[in-house]
Amino acid sequence: MEENLETRYVKRTQKDYSLNLKLQIVREIETGKSGITDSRKKYGIQARSTIVSWLRKYGTFDWEYQTPFTMKKTPEQRIMELEAEVKVLEKQKAFLEKQAYIADKKAIFFDMMINLAEKEYDIDIRKNSSPEQSPTSAVKKKKP
Repeated sequence: MEENLETRYVKRTQKDYSLNLKLQIVREIETGKSGITDSRKKYGIQARSTIVSWLRKYGTFDWEYQTPFTMKKTPEQRIMELEAEVKVLEKQKAFLEKQAYIADKKAIFFDMMINLAEKEYDIDIRKNSSPEQSPTSAVKKKKP
């Protein structure tokens, strides 16, 4: 039984956790998605103080004055944020391109339907473009 307990416990250091994981845990705690204890259990972190030190180092809470503050982001953090933003924008672009493709197909389909209806029923459905402005109406507009 003692052997089982000894083999399950593996001492870890700060270097065992990636920066990405640390930032994710800090973000989850600061947004209220989970607490320190929940995050410890979820990610298998052994000490509460480990997460508290990450909150102090990477979080947006001023521990000295007990107020939130905006800490300057490290280049790694900024790169990660920009990469996430690029992924979101790529998804939005793909969605909008698909919507534009569908809209073009609809326009072609509706144009074909109007052509068919004009031939079948011998009526003008499309709005005729107005001819050039007549000389009398041009004179009327200049007078006021």
